[in-house]
Amino acid sequence: MLEINNLTKKFGEKIAVDNLSLKVENGQICAFIGHNGAGKTTTLKAIAGIIDFDDGEIFVDNFSLRTNSFEVKKNLAYVPDNPQLYENLKGIEFLNFISDVFELNEKERQQQIENFSKRFEIYDNLGEVISSYSHGMKQKLVLVSALIHKPKLLLLDEPFVGLDPVSSHEFKLIMKELASKGVTIFYSTHVLDVAEKICSHVAIIKNGKLIAHDTMTKITSDNSLENIFLELENEKHN
Repeated sequence: MLEINNLTKKFGEKIAVDNLSLKVENGQICAFIGHNGAGKTTTLKAIAGIIDFDDGEIFVDNFSLRTNSFEVKKNLAYVPDNPQLYENLKGIEFLNFISDVFELNEKERQQQIENFSKRFEIYDNLGEVISSYSHGMKQKLVLVSALIHKPKLLLLDEPFVGLDPVSSHEFKLIMKELASKGVTIFYSTHVLDVAEKICSHVAIIKNGKLIAHDTMTKITSDNSLENIFLELENEKHN
């Protein structure tokens, strides 16, 4: 589903992502971990087509991002770490706008909006202006907007930040349900205990370079994901 070949992204003289290659197959939930500034967000933004990259290639469902970005973007959803919303719209207006972008028919959008907004417990708030929402409610709205068009690839940057325990638990269930249906999920996180429990695979990035990518079982072995991360941090400072 997701294939990254030799991705390189520079900001001036700084190499943010350095010749990164990996594949995430259908139905996998892959955690993307690393210290702050390692290149996680830059990689996700490149896959989503938000920023250009200097070298390499990205394929989503066999479509090239360089030559067929429209088809790539139709097949994915991206939730950034700090979503920007149209504050003057009502929640339902924003979700209908997203539905229009992805050309959902009336029946499908109603079903999807009702399903996910009820699961995240914001259904009764959709008639309110987004500016009145709490941070957690805004995060839930963004997640609903990402799910309603049934993306084949879900890109998430710290998706659990701002979610209350109930919604966090519900989203874990949703992620597992989507993966069981063949949806590919690639997400960055610092919540390593959650990643260890729900992810089938893990990719570790350090200073822009991919240093490990395998099943969660093989990466952790008899260690914890948290201990592996701390070891990487210690190596960084030594």
